[in-house]
Amino acid sequence: MTVIRQDDFIQSIHDALQHISYYHPVDYISALGAAYEREASPAAKDAIAQILTNSRMCAEGHRPICQDTGIVVVFLKVGMNVRWDATMTVEQMVNEGVRRGYADPANVLRASIVSDPAFGRKNTRDNTPAVIHTELVAGDHVEVKIAAKGGGSENKSKFAMLNPSDSIVDWVLKTVPTMGAGWCPPGMLGIGIGGSAEKAMVLAKESLMDAIDMSELKARGPQNTIEELRIELHDKVNQLGIGAQGLGGLTTVLDVKILDYPTHAASKPIAMIPNCAATRHVHFHLDGSGPAQLEIPRLADWPAVTWQPDRSARRVNLDTLTREEIATWKAGERLLLNGKLLTGRDAAHKRIADLFAKGEPLPNGVDFTNRIIYYVGPVDPVRDEVVGPAGPTTATRMDKFTELMLERTGLIGMIGKAERGPTGVEAIAKHRAAYLMAVGGAAYLVSKAIRKSRVVGFEDLGMEAIYEFEVEEMPVTVAVDSTGANVHATGPAEWKEKIGRGLPILT
Repeated sequence: MTVIRQDDFIQSIHDALQHISYYHPVDYISALGAAYEREASPAAKDAIAQILTNSRMCAEGHRPICQDTGIVVVFLKVGMNVRWDATMTVEQMVNEGVRRGYADPANVLRASIVSDPAFGRKNTRDNTPAVIHTELVAGDHVEVKIAAKGGGSENKSKFAMLNPSDSIVDWVLKTVPTMGAGWCPPGMLGIGIGGSAEKAMVLAKESLMDAIDMSELKARGPQNTIEELRIELHDKVNQLGIGAQGLGGLTTVLDVKILDYPTHAASKPIAMIPNCAATRHVHFHLDGSGPAQLEIPRLADWPAVTWQPDRSARRVNLDTLTREEIATWKAGERLLLNGKLLTGRDAAHKRIADLFAKGEPLPNGVDFTNRIIYYVGPVDPVRDEVVGPAGPTTATRMDKFTELMLERTGLIGMIGKAERGPTGVEAIAKHRAAYLMAVGGAAYLVSKAIRKSRVVGFEDLGMEAIYEFEVEEMPVTVAVDSTGANVHATGPAEWKEKIGRGLPILT
Protein backbone atom coordinates (compact mmCIF):
# COMPACT_ATOMS: atom_id res chain seq x y z
CA MET A 1 0.00 0.00 0.00
CA THR A 2 1.33 3.44 -0.97
CA VAL A 3 1.68 5.97 1.84
CA ILE A 4 1.57 9.65 0.87
CA ARG A 5 3.10 11.91 3.50
CA GLN A 6 1.46 15.24 4.29
CA ASP A 7 4.71 17.20 3.94
CA ASP A 8 5.45 15.64 0.53
CA PHE A 9 2.01 16.54 -0.80
CA ILE A 10 2.16 20.14 0.49
CA GLN A 11 5.70 20.58 -0.84
CA SER A 12 4.64 19.27 -4.24
CA ILE A 13 1.78 21.80 -4.47
CA HIS A 14 4.16 24.60 -3.44
CA ASP A 15 6.80 23.51 -5.96
CA ALA A 16 4.26 23.15 -8.78
CA LEU A 17 2.85 26.65 -8.27
CA GLN A 18 6.28 28.20 -8.24
CA HIS A 19 7.23 26.17 -11.33
CA ILE A 20 4.25 27.23 -13.42
CA SER A 21 4.55 30.86 -12.38
CA TYR A 22 7.73 31.25 -14.43
CA TYR A 23 7.88 28.26 -16.81
CA HIS A 24 5.50 28.09 -19.73
CA PRO A 25 4.76 24.51 -20.81
CA VAL A 26 7.19 23.62 -23.59
CA ASP A 27 4.32 22.64 -25.90
CA TYR A 28 2.95 26.18 -25.66
CA ILE A 29 6.33 27.78 -26.37
CA SER A 30 6.86 25.52 -29.38
CA ALA A 31 3.40 26.27 -30.80
CA LEU A 32 3.73 30.01 -30.19
CA GLY A 33 7.16 30.03 -31.80
CA ALA A 34 5.70 28.39 -34.91
CA ALA A 35 2.89 30.97 -34.93
CA TYR A 36 5.47 33.77 -34.75
CA GLU A 37 7.29 32.43 -37.79
CA ARG A 38 4.06 32.26 -39.82
CA GLU A 39 2.49 35.52 -38.69
CA ALA A 40 2.02 38.11 -41.44
CA SER A 41 0.45 40.89 -39.36
CA PRO A 42 3.18 43.26 -38.09
CA ALA A 43 1.15 44.23 -35.01
CA ALA A 44 0.40 40.63 -34.09
CA LYS A 45 3.98 39.54 -34.76
CA ASP A 46 5.26 42.28 -32.45
CA ALA A 47 2.85 41.18 -29.71
CA ILE A 48 3.91 37.53 -30.02
CA ALA A 49 7.56 38.61 -29.89
CA GLN A 50 6.88 40.41 -26.61
CA ILE A 51 5.16 37.32 -25.17
CA LEU A 52 8.02 35.00 -26.21
CA THR A 53 10.69 37.40 -24.92
CA ASN A 54 8.82 37.81 -21.65
CA SER A 55 8.51 34.03 -21.32
CA ARG A 56 12.25 33.45 -21.66
CA MET A 57 13.02 36.31 -19.25
CA CYS A 58 10.73 34.71 -16.66
CA ALA A 59 12.32 31.30 -17.13
CA GLU A 60 15.74 32.86 -16.57
CA GLY A 61 14.75 35.19 -13.73
CA HIS A 62 12.23 32.93 -11.96
CA ARG A 63 9.57 35.64 -11.86
CA PRO A 64 5.90 35.43 -12.87
CA ILE A 65 4.92 35.31 -16.54
CA CYS A 66 1.91 37.47 -15.71
CA GLN A 67 1.11 39.82 -12.85
CA ASP A 68 -2.20 37.95 -12.49
CA THR A 69 -0.82 34.79 -10.90
CA GLY A 70 -4.26 33.27 -11.01
CA ILE A 71 -6.80 31.30 -9.07
CA VAL A 72 -5.45 27.83 -8.34
CA VAL A 73 -7.42 24.98 -9.93
CA VAL A 74 -6.55 21.40 -9.02
CA PHE A 75 -7.76 18.11 -10.50
CA LEU A 76 -6.90 15.20 -8.21
CA LYS A 77 -7.21 11.50 -8.96
CA VAL A 78 -6.61 9.63 -5.74
CA GLY A 79 -5.97 5.89 -5.92
CA MET A 80 -8.28 3.95 -3.60
CA ASN A 81 -5.31 1.95 -2.31
CA VAL A 82 -3.50 5.07 -1.14
CA ARG A 83 -3.07 5.70 2.58
CA TRP A 84 -2.40 9.19 3.87
CA ASP A 85 0.12 9.91 6.61
CA ALA A 86 -1.51 13.24 7.43
CA THR A 87 -3.39 15.18 10.06
CA MET A 88 -4.93 17.56 7.48
CA THR A 89 -7.67 16.83 4.98
CA VAL A 90 -6.73 16.74 1.31
CA GLU A 91 -8.37 20.14 0.83
CA GLN A 92 -6.43 21.59 3.76
CA MET A 93 -3.17 20.21 2.38
CA VAL A 94 -3.81 21.73 -1.05
CA ASN A 95 -4.54 25.12 0.48
CA GLU A 96 -1.47 24.96 2.69
CA GLY A 97 0.59 24.27 -0.43
CA VAL A 98 -1.04 27.26 -2.13
CA ARG A 99 -0.39 29.46 0.90
CA ARG A 100 3.30 28.54 0.96
CA GLY A 101 3.67 28.68 -2.80
CA TYR A 102 2.31 32.20 -3.10
CA ALA A 103 4.30 33.55 -0.13
CA ASP A 104 7.67 32.10 -1.17
CA PRO A 105 10.07 35.01 -0.51
CA ALA A 106 12.26 34.13 -3.49
CA ASN A 107 9.35 34.64 -5.88
CA VAL A 108 6.35 36.23 -4.20
CA LEU A 109 3.15 35.71 -6.21
CA ARG A 110 0.23 38.11 -6.25
CA ALA A 111 -2.69 37.25 -3.98
CA SER A 112 -5.84 37.85 -6.01
CA ILE A 113 -8.53 35.81 -4.25
CA VAL A 114 -11.31 37.67 -2.41
CA SER A 115 -13.78 36.20 0.06
CA ASP A 116 -17.41 37.30 0.47
CA PRO A 117 -17.58 37.62 -3.34
CA ALA A 118 -21.07 39.14 -3.46
CA PHE A 119 -20.41 41.93 -0.97
CA GLY A 120 -17.21 42.67 0.97
CA ARG A 121 -14.77 41.11 -1.51
CA LYS A 122 -11.91 41.10 0.99
CA ASN A 123 -8.57 39.77 -0.22
CA THR A 124 -7.63 36.55 1.60
CA ARG A 125 -3.96 37.66 1.31
CA ASP A 126 -2.60 34.19 0.52
CA ASN A 127 -4.53 33.27 -2.65
CA THR A 128 -6.51 30.56 -0.88
CA PRO A 129 -8.77 28.75 -1.23
CA ALA A 130 -8.08 26.76 -4.36
CA VAL A 131 -10.80 25.23 -6.53
CA ILE A 132 -10.40 21.47 -6.16
CA HIS A 133 -11.94 18.60 -8.14
CA THR A 134 -11.30 15.20 -6.56
CA GLU A 135 -11.97 11.78 -8.05
CA LEU A 136 -11.35 8.39 -6.43
CA VAL A 137 -9.88 5.93 -8.91
CA ALA A 138 -8.36 2.46 -8.91
CA GLY A 139 -4.68 2.31 -8.08
CA ASP A 140 -2.06 3.19 -5.50
CA HIS A 141 -0.86 6.66 -6.49
CA VAL A 142 -2.13 10.25 -6.64
CA GLU A 143 -2.32 12.12 -9.93
CA VAL A 144 -2.32 15.91 -9.73
CA LYS A 145 -3.13 18.38 -12.50
CA ILE A 146 -2.67 21.93 -11.26
CA ALA A 147 -3.19 25.25 -12.99
CA ALA A 148 -3.14 28.94 -12.13
CA LYS A 149 -6.00 30.49 -14.11
CA GLY A 150 -5.94 34.23 -14.76
CA GLY A 151 -9.06 36.33 -14.26
CA GLY A 152 -8.93 37.96 -17.70
CA SER A 153 -9.37 34.67 -19.52
CA GLU A 154 -11.65 33.14 -16.90
CA ASN A 155 -14.04 36.09 -17.25
CA LYS A 156 -14.54 35.23 -20.92
CA SER A 157 -15.95 31.76 -20.18
CA LYS A 158 -19.15 30.99 -22.07
CA PHE A 159 -21.96 28.50 -21.60
CA ALA A 160 -25.15 27.60 -23.46
CA MET A 161 -27.84 24.97 -23.42
CA LEU A 162 -28.15 24.17 -27.10
CA ASN A 163 -30.97 22.20 -28.66
CA PRO A 164 -29.91 18.69 -29.68
CA SER A 165 -29.97 19.65 -33.38
CA ASP A 166 -28.03 22.90 -32.97
CA SER A 167 -24.59 23.22 -34.57
CA ILE A 168 -21.65 23.32 -32.19
CA VAL A 169 -19.47 24.94 -34.86
CA ASP A 170 -21.99 27.71 -35.46
CA TRP A 171 -22.23 28.44 -31.72
CA VAL A 172 -18.47 28.60 -31.28
CA LEU A 173 -17.94 30.86 -34.30
CA LYS A 174 -20.75 33.16 -33.13
CA THR A 175 -19.47 33.23 -29.55
CA VAL A 176 -15.70 33.66 -29.92
CA PRO A 177 -15.94 37.23 -31.33
CA THR A 178 -18.06 38.24 -28.32
CA MET A 179 -15.14 37.31 -26.05
CA GLY A 180 -13.06 40.17 -27.42
CA ALA A 181 -9.33 40.04 -26.71
CA GLY A 182 -9.43 40.28 -22.93
CA TRP A 183 -8.51 36.61 -22.75
CA CYS A 184 -5.10 37.46 -24.29
CA PRO A 185 -4.91 35.42 -27.48
CA PRO A 186 -3.16 33.50 -28.88
CA GLY A 187 -4.03 30.71 -26.50
CA MET A 188 -6.27 27.67 -26.29
CA LEU A 189 -10.01 27.06 -26.24
CA GLY A 190 -11.29 24.35 -23.91
CA ILE A 191 -14.73 23.01 -24.79
CA GLY A 192 -16.95 20.74 -22.72
CA ILE A 193 -19.94 19.09 -24.35
CA GLY A 194 -22.68 17.16 -22.59
CA GLY A 195 -23.38 16.03 -19.06
CA SER A 196 -25.27 18.71 -17.16
CA ALA A 197 -24.66 22.44 -16.97
CA GLU A 198 -21.98 22.19 -14.28
CA LYS A 199 -20.41 19.07 -15.82
CA ALA A 200 -19.89 20.81 -19.15
CA MET A 201 -18.02 23.65 -17.42
CA VAL A 202 -15.75 21.24 -15.53
CA LEU A 203 -15.04 19.32 -18.75
CA ALA A 204 -14.06 22.54 -20.51
CA LYS A 205 -11.69 23.48 -17.70
CA GLU A 206 -10.15 20.01 -17.48
CA SER A 207 -9.57 19.88 -21.25
CA LEU A 208 -7.22 22.85 -20.92
CA MET A 209 -4.88 20.68 -18.86
CA ASP A 210 -3.93 18.72 -21.98
CA ALA A 211 -0.82 19.49 -24.02
CA ILE A 212 -1.04 21.42 -27.29
CA ASP A 213 -0.85 18.87 -30.11
CA MET A 214 -2.76 20.41 -33.02
CA SER A 215 0.17 20.18 -35.46
CA GLU A 216 0.71 16.52 -34.56
CA LEU A 217 -3.01 15.82 -34.88
CA LYS A 218 -3.12 17.35 -38.35
CA ALA A 219 0.01 15.48 -39.39
CA ARG A 220 -1.40 12.05 -38.48
CA GLY A 221 -5.02 12.87 -39.31
CA PRO A 222 -8.12 12.70 -37.09
CA GLN A 223 -9.14 9.29 -35.77
CA ASN A 224 -12.63 10.14 -34.50
CA THR A 225 -15.33 12.77 -34.81
CA ILE A 226 -14.13 14.77 -31.80
CA GLU A 227 -10.70 15.14 -33.39
CA GLU A 228 -12.35 16.17 -36.65
CA LEU A 229 -14.30 18.80 -34.73
CA ARG A 230 -11.14 20.07 -33.01
CA ILE A 231 -9.44 20.64 -36.37
CA GLU A 232 -12.49 22.29 -37.91
CA LEU A 233 -12.90 24.68 -35.00
CA HIS A 234 -9.18 25.47 -34.85
CA ASP A 235 -9.10 26.45 -38.52
CA LYS A 236 -12.39 28.34 -38.57
CA VAL A 237 -11.64 30.33 -35.40
CA ASN A 238 -8.30 31.39 -36.89
CA GLN A 239 -10.12 32.45 -40.06
CA LEU A 240 -11.96 35.05 -37.96
CA GLY A 241 -8.75 37.12 -38.08
CA ILE A 242 -8.87 38.21 -34.42
CA GLY A 243 -5.17 37.55 -34.00
CA ALA A 244 -2.71 38.11 -31.16
CA GLN A 245 -4.10 40.52 -28.55
CA GLY A 246 -7.08 41.13 -30.86
CA LEU A 247 -4.98 43.27 -33.20
CA GLY A 248 -5.79 41.22 -36.30
CA GLY A 249 -3.68 38.37 -37.61
CA LEU A 250 -3.39 34.75 -38.62
CA THR A 251 -3.31 33.06 -35.21
CA THR A 252 -6.03 33.46 -32.61
CA VAL A 253 -5.89 29.93 -31.17
CA LEU A 254 -3.01 27.47 -31.00
CA ASP A 255 -5.28 24.54 -30.17
CA VAL A 256 -8.86 23.60 -29.39
CA LYS A 257 -9.45 20.93 -26.75
CA ILE A 258 -12.73 19.04 -26.34
CA LEU A 259 -14.03 16.65 -23.69
CA ASP A 260 -17.52 15.23 -23.81
CA TYR A 261 -19.88 13.26 -21.55
CA PRO A 262 -23.27 11.55 -22.03
CA THR A 263 -26.19 13.93 -21.59
CA HIS A 264 -29.98 14.03 -21.42
CA ALA A 265 -31.79 13.33 -24.70
CA ALA A 266 -33.38 16.77 -24.58
CA SER A 267 -30.13 18.63 -23.93
CA LYS A 268 -26.83 19.67 -25.48
CA PRO A 269 -24.97 21.69 -22.83
CA ILE A 270 -21.79 23.31 -24.09
CA ALA A 271 -19.13 25.31 -22.28
CA MET A 272 -16.12 27.17 -23.67
CA ILE A 273 -13.24 28.47 -21.55
CA PRO A 274 -10.16 30.13 -23.04
CA ASN A 275 -6.59 29.79 -21.81
CA CYS A 276 -4.56 32.95 -22.25
CA ALA A 277 -1.00 33.71 -23.29
CA ALA A 278 -0.05 32.97 -19.67
CA THR A 279 -1.00 29.31 -20.02
CA ARG A 280 0.17 27.74 -16.74
CA HIS A 281 -0.30 24.12 -15.74
CA VAL A 282 1.71 21.07 -14.77
CA HIS A 283 0.95 17.41 -14.09
CA PHE A 284 2.66 15.04 -11.67
CA HIS A 285 2.19 11.76 -9.82
CA LEU A 286 2.93 10.94 -6.18
CA ASP A 287 3.82 7.32 -5.42
CA GLY A 288 5.02 7.62 -1.83
CA SER A 289 8.68 8.11 -2.71
CA GLY A 290 8.74 11.82 -1.84
CA PRO A 291 7.74 15.18 -3.32
CA ALA A 292 7.10 15.49 -7.05
CA GLN A 293 10.11 15.91 -9.31
CA LEU A 294 9.14 18.47 -11.94
CA GLU A 295 10.93 18.55 -15.28
CA ILE A 296 12.71 21.86 -15.85
CA PRO A 297 12.60 23.14 -19.43
CA ARG A 298 15.86 23.91 -21.18
CA LEU A 299 16.44 27.47 -22.35
CA ALA A 300 17.14 25.93 -25.74
CA ASP A 301 13.44 25.06 -25.88
CA TRP A 302 12.63 28.75 -26.43
CA PRO A 303 12.80 30.08 -29.99
CA ALA A 304 15.49 32.63 -30.78
CA VAL A 305 13.12 35.60 -30.62
CA THR A 306 14.10 38.78 -28.81
CA TRP A 307 11.68 41.69 -28.90
CA GLN A 308 13.11 45.12 -29.62
CA PRO A 309 11.24 48.45 -29.69
CA ASP A 310 10.01 49.57 -33.09
CA ARG A 311 12.56 52.05 -34.47
CA SER A 312 9.72 54.14 -35.83
CA ALA A 313 7.93 54.32 -32.46
CA ARG A 314 7.17 57.82 -31.18
CA ARG A 315 8.75 58.74 -27.85
CA VAL A 316 6.36 60.49 -25.47
CA ASN A 317 7.19 62.61 -22.42
CA LEU A 318 4.35 61.93 -19.99
CA ASP A 319 5.39 64.81 -17.74
CA THR A 320 4.66 67.42 -20.42
CA LEU A 321 1.82 65.61 -22.21
CA THR A 322 -1.13 67.70 -23.44
CA ARG A 323 -4.44 67.03 -25.14
CA GLU A 324 -3.05 68.76 -28.21
CA GLU A 325 -0.23 66.21 -28.45
CA ILE A 326 -2.64 63.32 -27.91
CA ALA A 327 -4.72 64.63 -30.81
CA THR A 328 -1.76 63.89 -33.13
CA TRP A 329 -1.63 60.20 -32.20
CA LYS A 330 -3.18 57.80 -34.69
CA ALA A 331 -4.79 54.42 -34.03
CA GLY A 332 -2.23 51.68 -34.53
CA GLU A 333 0.76 53.94 -33.86
CA ARG A 334 3.41 52.59 -31.50
CA LEU A 335 4.63 54.73 -28.62
CA LEU A 336 7.44 54.54 -26.06
CA LEU A 337 6.38 56.24 -22.84
CA ASN A 338 8.72 58.14 -20.54
CA GLY A 339 7.92 59.91 -17.30
CA LYS A 340 5.29 59.53 -14.58
CA LEU A 341 1.90 57.85 -14.75
CA LEU A 342 -0.64 56.73 -12.19
CA THR A 343 -2.18 53.29 -11.78
CA GLY A 344 -5.64 52.15 -10.82
CA ARG A 345 -8.05 49.32 -11.51
CA ASP A 346 -11.48 48.09 -10.39
CA ALA A 347 -11.39 48.79 -6.65
CA ALA A 348 -9.65 52.16 -7.01
CA HIS A 349 -12.14 53.30 -9.67
CA LYS A 350 -15.07 52.25 -7.49
CA ARG A 351 -13.67 54.13 -4.52
CA ILE A 352 -13.11 57.26 -6.62
CA ALA A 353 -16.70 57.05 -7.86
CA ASP A 354 -17.95 56.70 -4.27
CA LEU A 355 -15.93 59.76 -3.17
CA PHE A 356 -17.40 61.88 -5.95
CA ALA A 357 -20.91 60.64 -5.16
CA LYS A 358 -20.44 61.89 -1.58
CA GLY A 359 -18.96 65.18 -2.72
CA GLU A 360 -15.55 64.34 -1.29
CA PRO A 361 -12.19 65.07 -2.94
CA LEU A 362 -9.53 62.63 -4.09
CA PRO A 363 -6.85 61.72 -1.52
CA ASN A 364 -3.97 64.13 -1.07
CA GLY A 365 -1.29 63.36 -3.63
CA VAL A 366 -3.67 61.87 -6.20
CA ASP A 367 -4.03 64.25 -9.15
CA PHE A 368 -4.99 62.94 -12.59
CA THR A 369 -4.78 66.31 -14.37
CA ASN A 370 -3.17 65.78 -17.79
CA ARG A 371 -2.08 62.33 -16.62
CA ILE A 372 -2.40 58.79 -17.96
CA ILE A 373 -3.69 55.95 -15.82
CA TYR A 374 -2.38 52.40 -16.16
CA TYR A 375 -4.84 49.62 -15.38
CA VAL A 376 -2.56 47.30 -13.41
CA GLY A 377 -2.24 45.39 -10.15
CA PRO A 378 1.48 44.61 -9.86
CA VAL A 379 3.22 41.73 -8.14
CA ASP A 380 5.22 42.72 -5.05
CA PRO A 381 8.92 43.30 -5.77
CA VAL A 382 11.68 40.95 -4.63
CA ARG A 383 15.44 41.40 -4.39
CA ASP A 384 16.44 44.63 -6.15
CA GLU A 385 13.23 45.08 -8.16
CA VAL A 386 11.42 48.41 -8.26
CA VAL A 387 8.19 46.55 -8.86
CA GLY A 388 7.26 42.97 -9.68
CA PRO A 389 5.70 41.88 -12.98
CA ALA A 390 3.21 44.59 -13.92
CA GLY A 391 1.27 43.79 -17.06
CA PRO A 392 -2.07 45.37 -17.96
CA THR A 393 -5.49 44.19 -16.82
CA THR A 394 -8.60 44.00 -19.02
CA ALA A 395 -9.65 47.52 -19.92
CA THR A 396 -13.35 46.86 -20.57
CA ARG A 397 -13.94 46.42 -16.83
CA MET A 398 -13.16 50.11 -16.44
CA ASP A 399 -15.53 51.25 -19.21
CA LYS A 400 -18.30 52.02 -16.71
CA PHE A 401 -16.00 54.54 -14.98
CA THR A 402 -14.43 56.10 -18.09
CA GLU A 403 -16.88 58.98 -18.57
CA LEU A 404 -16.61 59.90 -14.89
CA MET A 405 -12.80 59.79 -14.89
CA LEU A 406 -12.47 61.85 -18.07
CA GLU A 407 -15.15 64.35 -17.03
CA ARG A 408 -14.20 64.88 -13.39
CA THR A 409 -10.49 64.21 -12.87
CA GLY A 410 -8.62 65.81 -15.77
CA LEU A 411 -7.41 62.41 -17.00
CA ILE A 412 -6.40 62.42 -20.68
CA GLY A 413 -5.32 58.85 -21.39
CA MET A 414 -5.50 55.23 -20.28
CA ILE A 415 -3.39 52.09 -20.68
CA GLY A 416 -4.84 48.60 -20.46
CA LYS A 417 -5.21 45.24 -22.11
CA ALA A 418 -7.36 44.39 -25.12
CA GLU A 419 -10.27 46.32 -26.55
CA ARG A 420 -12.61 48.98 -25.13
CA GLY A 421 -16.35 48.53 -25.27
CA PRO A 422 -18.73 50.97 -26.98
CA THR A 423 -19.23 52.99 -23.78
CA GLY A 424 -15.51 53.41 -23.29
CA VAL A 425 -14.83 54.33 -26.93
CA GLU A 426 -17.66 56.87 -26.90
CA ALA A 427 -16.27 58.59 -23.79
CA ILE A 428 -12.72 58.61 -25.21
CA ALA A 429 -13.86 60.28 -28.43
CA LYS A 430 -16.12 62.73 -26.58
CA HIS A 431 -13.28 63.98 -24.39
CA ARG A 432 -10.59 63.77 -27.10
CA ALA A 433 -8.57 61.37 -24.94
CA ALA A 434 -6.75 58.18 -25.99
CA TYR A 435 -6.56 54.54 -24.98
CA LEU A 436 -3.20 52.77 -25.24
CA MET A 437 -2.78 49.02 -25.27
CA ALA A 438 0.05 47.14 -23.57
CA VAL A 439 0.56 43.45 -24.33
CA GLY A 440 -1.09 41.02 -21.97
CA GLY A 441 1.27 38.14 -21.21
CA ALA A 442 4.40 40.33 -21.15
CA ALA A 443 4.25 41.48 -17.52
CA TYR A 444 7.90 40.93 -16.60
CA LEU A 445 9.08 42.62 -19.79
CA VAL A 446 6.86 45.63 -19.05
CA SER A 447 8.09 45.82 -15.44
CA LYS A 448 11.63 46.41 -16.68
CA ALA A 449 10.45 49.76 -18.06
CA ILE A 450 9.35 50.90 -14.57
CA ARG A 451 12.19 52.78 -12.88
CA LYS A 452 10.43 54.06 -9.75
CA SER A 453 7.26 53.10 -7.89
CA ARG A 454 5.41 54.45 -4.88
CA VAL A 455 1.90 54.18 -3.46
CA VAL A 456 0.04 57.51 -3.55
CA GLY A 457 -3.52 56.50 -2.64
CA PHE A 458 -5.75 53.78 -1.16
CA GLU A 459 -2.83 51.84 0.28
CA ASP A 460 -5.23 49.46 2.04
CA LEU A 461 -6.25 48.05 -1.36
CA GLY A 462 -2.92 46.26 -1.70
CA MET A 463 -2.16 45.49 -5.33
CA GLU A 464 -5.23 47.55 -6.29
CA ALA A 465 -3.88 50.72 -4.66
CA ILE A 466 -3.03 53.79 -6.74
CA TYR A 467 0.70 53.82 -7.53
CA GLU A 468 2.82 56.39 -9.27
CA PHE A 469 5.19 54.72 -11.71
CA GLU A 470 8.09 56.43 -13.42
CA VAL A 471 8.64 54.63 -16.71
CA GLU A 472 11.32 54.60 -19.36
CA GLU A 473 10.62 53.44 -22.92
CA MET A 474 7.41 51.61 -21.95
CA PRO A 475 5.98 50.11 -25.18
CA VAL A 476 2.30 50.66 -26.01
CA THR A 477 0.08 50.86 -29.08
CA VAL A 478 -2.55 53.52 -29.68
CA ALA A 479 -5.66 51.34 -29.65
CA VAL A 480 -8.30 54.11 -29.62
CA ASP A 481 -7.25 57.56 -30.74
CA SER A 482 -8.87 60.89 -29.92
CA THR A 483 -11.30 60.56 -32.84
CA GLY A 484 -12.54 57.16 -31.66
CA ALA A 485 -10.70 55.19 -34.36
CA ASN A 486 -10.28 51.70 -32.88
CA VAL A 487 -7.68 49.12 -33.96
CA HIS A 488 -9.58 46.32 -32.23
CA ALA A 489 -12.39 46.89 -34.70
CA THR A 490 -10.36 47.59 -37.83
CA GLY A 491 -7.56 45.04 -37.31
CA PRO A 492 -9.62 41.84 -37.07
CA ALA A 493 -11.92 43.01 -39.88
CA GLU A 494 -8.93 43.64 -42.14
CA TRP A 495 -7.34 40.28 -41.41
CA LYS A 496 -10.58 38.34 -41.70
CA GLU A 497 -10.96 39.80 -45.17
CA LYS A 498 -7.33 39.03 -46.08
CA ILE A 499 -7.64 35.43 -44.88
CA GLY A 500 -10.86 35.10 -46.83
CA ARG A 501 -8.95 36.09 -49.94
CA GLY A 502 -6.60 33.17 -49.50
CA LEU A 503 -3.80 34.08 -47.10
CA PRO A 504 -2.59 30.95 -45.32
CA ILE A 505 -3.73 30.22 -41.78
CA LEU A 506 -1.83 28.40 -39.06
CA THR A 507 -1.52 24.68 -39.82
